[in-house]
Amino acid sequence: MLRLDRACLDELDAVVEEVRANPLPTLMMTPDLFELPACRALMTQANAEIKGGLGFVIIDRLPVDKYTSDEAVMLYWLLGSMIARPVAQSWDGKMIYDVYDKGKPPGNGVRPDVTNVRQNFHTDNSYNLCAPHYLGLLCLQTAKSGGISRLISFRAAHNEMRRRHPDLLPRLYQPFYFDRQREHAPDDVMTVRHAMFENHDGALVARLSIRQVVHGYKLAGRTLDPEGKAALEALEAILEEPAMWKDFFFEPGQIQFLDNRRCGHCRTAFEDYPEPERRRRLVRLWLRDSGRTFYHG
Repeated sequence: MLRLDRACLDELDAVVEEVRANPLPTLMMTPDLFELPACRALMTQANAEIKGGLGFVIIDRLPVDKYTSDEAVMLYWLLGSMIARPVAQSWDGKMIYDVYDKGKPPGNGVRPDVTNVRQNFHTDNSYNLCAPHYLGLLCLQTAKSGGISRLISFRAAHNEMRRRHPDLLPRLYQPFYFDRQREHAPDDVMTVRHAMFENHDGALVARLSIRQVVHGYKLAGRTLDPEGKAALEALEAILEEPAMWKDFFFEPGQIQFLDNRRCGHCRTAFEDYPEPERRRRLVRLWLRDSGRTFYHG
């Protein structure tokens, strides 16, 4: 956990005052527009931890009660831009993504992040062509109950697979069908094939969403091979062991950044407040070091 100290908060207050006097859309904001030495020093620490350390940090915290929600999101955008470049999170080019319950059951075309159901551990956008390198989540409001955030190391899970199921691990390095969640052109194919684990220049990279594999095989009209089914069940059993993951209670103003290819994340089911203005709301950023800003990179 890295804390926004008084110097950082003073810099962010100054940004808000300047933008109130000189409005500019958040998508046009870049850190080089402002003098932010303390914030840059903090985010340098965050970068080191995300890219060379544990793979995640929690920034504690933006004083969201002082700002409008748009102002808080703008500051979050600036901090995230110090890690890597924000990129589109949907085929239609949405750059800033609200995570809240829309009251729909999960399925093809309905991402689990807009429901209140329990999620499985996953990497964001594992089900399409170009997963983000890094993920950001800003908490604006928490649920009435539940919605606990959870993190896991895919490297640790991979090594447990190697220890317990060495015969099944190679299957996770072979392709599976994934449901693309309708995030593509209307006439494009609805599934994509890729492995769960890959070796990139000696480093393990994970692209994992077991739910989207189940849907992917249905859409493709294929039956998952017995070895693939056994490998997924073995991996999921490891991922579900409480000793493998870390819980934390996301509080308003806190920001989570993680390496999307090393760390899996999910949240528990939740119950929301009946009043719309009190409902759980997170704001997500996807960040990449390379490729184009488009959804498909």
